[in-house]
Amino acid sequence: NITVDLSKYHDGNLDQQLANDNVYVDSIILQTLQDFPRWKKQEALLKYAPLNFSKIYPEFRDDAATYMGLEVVAWSIIYNRFSTDSVPLEYTDFLKPEFKDKLVLTYPNDDDAVLFQFNLILQKYGTAWFDALLGQNPRWVRGTATPTTLLAATNSSYSATFTSTIGLNPFGPFNISFPLEGSFVSWPQTGAILRNAPHPEGAKLLHNFMLSNEFINASGGWSVRSDIPAPKGYSKILEQHGTDVTAFGRWMNNRANVERLRFFFESRLGTAQGPSPLEDNL
Repeated sequence: NITVDLSKYHDGNLDQQLANDNVYVDSIILQTLQDFPRWKKQEALLKYAPLNFSKIYPEFRDDAATYMGLEVVAWSIIYNRFSTDSVPLEYTDFLKPEFKDKLVLTYPNDDDAVLFQFNLILQKYGTAWFDALLGQNPRWVRGTATPTTLLAATNSSYSATFTSTIGLNPFGPFNISFPLEGSFVSWPQTGAILRNAPHPEGAKLLHNFMLSNEFINASGGWSVRSDIPAPKGYSKILEQHGTDVTAFGRWMNNRANVERLRFFFESRLGTAQGPSPLEDNL
């Protein structure tokens, strides 16, 4: 069985299982990168190196093989080519008049990877950029898949987002771009097998599959493996212009700083409102 939830809830759920000595999860794959060293220190993780473990970038894996990056996730600028004639290439482009009432964005105070994206933008352009963005009247939503769902809806009035991903191979009405002046967020989505997992062999199969050539080539995105070429038109993720794939993990470790920034945005936007991104009828 696969349980889909937000990383910020999954990690707390696992902490509760560990506290109760009742682990029923086999494999856990999350964006809350700061959790894995802590769980390793608690000896909660199984030491297991799947096939191709040694080919994972050292920056993405624990030397003791208790956790490792399994896939690379990256936010991109995504736009519906049928609903806008203006191609957004930089975060400042979203301040143009043609994007007023046309943006769908995930609450930065509801997702740490989105929060980090806003952090990078504010470091580059300052809070004046955010003030101007609010003047564009974006629709704020929960979940990073929600923006693309709304962008693709029939007769949608929305045209763009920068808080989501569709990979590197656009489909349907979508096109993507990555900023040359600004920075975009990328990170290794990291996984581990629980030491007391009830079905460790199944978890091992999953991790082996996610590191296989077949899975990586089918995904068409950047790889956590150093021996896999970058998709056409891109550099390998550690060499890709405009992103530092290791920065998100370092930033996540400073929880006091993360919380200060979260409260800054919450003071401007309010608490995250709207249906859960896990609901089907968005």
